[in-house]
Amino acid sequence: MSKIISIANQKGGVGKTTTTMNLAVELHNRGYRVLCVDLDHQANLSDYLGHEPDGLPTVTHLMQAAVQNPSALPELLTAAIRTAAEGVRYIPADINLSTTEMLLAQAMFRERVLHTILSNQAMPEFDYILIDCLPSLGILLTNALIASDGLIIPVQAQKFALDGMDGLMSLVNQVRTQANAGLEVCGLLVTMKDNTKMASYVDDELRNQFGDQVFRTEISKLAEATNSSAMQRSLVGMKSSRLGQQYKAVVDELLERGV
Repeated sequence: MSKIISIANQKGGVGKTTTTMNLAVELHNRGYRVLCVDLDHQANLSDYLGHEPDGLPTVTHLMQAAVQNPSALPELLTAAIRTAAEGVRYIPADINLSTTEMLLAQAMFRERVLHTILSNQAMPEFDYILIDCLPSLGILLTNALIASDGLIIPVQAQKFALDGMDGLMSLVNQVRTQANAGLEVCGLLVTMKDNTKMASYVDDELRNQFGDQVFRTEISKLAEATNSSAMQRSLVGMKSSRLGQQYKAVVDELLERGV
């Protein structure tokens, strides 16, 4: 059975997509079967994975079908899964995903649509499914959390980084209470860490508040991350990448934690 993990934070620009990409590729490189799901209408993960519009179904089409025409879902799901250059399988997003929230608002069991998709009998077997979530506390994120076994929260080591954490953790607790008691926080990951006093303050505050839930490994603030995205190539696939080594260490910790 797949281990489904959401990578989420309601703040944008904290490294969610970079984290999703590099954890996925590293897990794939270690022999695990991995699927990425892009759940952000900006489709940054899709672009990072090298996706080009090809007329085939995206996550938008899958969610629409799950609500409006469930019998079409198996065929669409089979067509929606692509393979990236580095071997990871993925379901891309597109700009029209932004309109799906309005559709879901009127749907029965609207918070469970993504769960319905990922549990469909046509879904191939994967060891890990990683969901790159949009920066929002709306219905799409709720869908992701209800569908997930675990949550990884990237937190940028910069000013205002802790803003919104209460809201996210409140949503996590609501999901646990009302819909998915098994949802676990796999860890909080400090990203974009530099040598400033502010970064040290954020790091200390996170560890004071969340203790061992914070990964020992921290992701540095380096231009490598932007270059990696522009090249559509993972950091873990670059032998000389410092960030790549850090993301490999995060995978070590995940596996140590039994995720």
